[in-house]
Amino acid sequence: MRCLAALLPLIAAAGCDAASAPIDRSIAHTPAGDFRLTGRVVDEAGILPPPVEQQLTADAVTLENETKDQLVVVTIPTLRGATIQDVGLALGRGWGIGKRGIDNGVLLIVAPNDKKVRIEVGYGLEALLQDERAGKIVRDMLPLFRANRSAQAISLGEMEIIEVLKSDRRRPQYLKKAA
Repeated sequence: MRCLAALLPLIAAAGCDAASAPIDRSIAHTPAGDFRLTGRVVDEAGILPPPVEQQLTADAVTLENETKDQLVVVTIPTLRGATIQDVGLALGRGWGIGKRGIDNGVLLIVAPNDKKVRIEVGYGLEALLQDERAGKIVRDMLPLFRANRSAQAISLGEMEIIEVLKSDRRRPQYLKKAA
């Protein structure tokens, strides 16, 4: 995933000339439909109770405050025949998750009707949150999904992602590139 802009502010205007309107970076156009970035948790599938959504949001804010990494949890009801990888890439690029130049964004994507879960990792974090580790996190979540405990599965996934991202003690050197 190539990250193009900061998560906050949620809506950022990009490139505007006299003949065009500003691009609304809060909307991602994906093969599964258009989705608006409304915060650090986008529960389009409606599977997260408000207290869980609030905790996920608070944890993502804490992560960003401590590491500058940006994490967004998104649930979408269905992929409409698209691959979760294509939808994840479109969301990450469309929303611009991660800081420009360091690409430090992560998306945890859940499509419950299609029974799909994916962790999409920005280029800047690929060495830290490698495919094998992301796959293990998803596998850890699966028993909870199978037990119809989606909110707990998503909470576990976010917690494990955060643990991995916070484990990099060299991060201050990494962040100096973006300054």
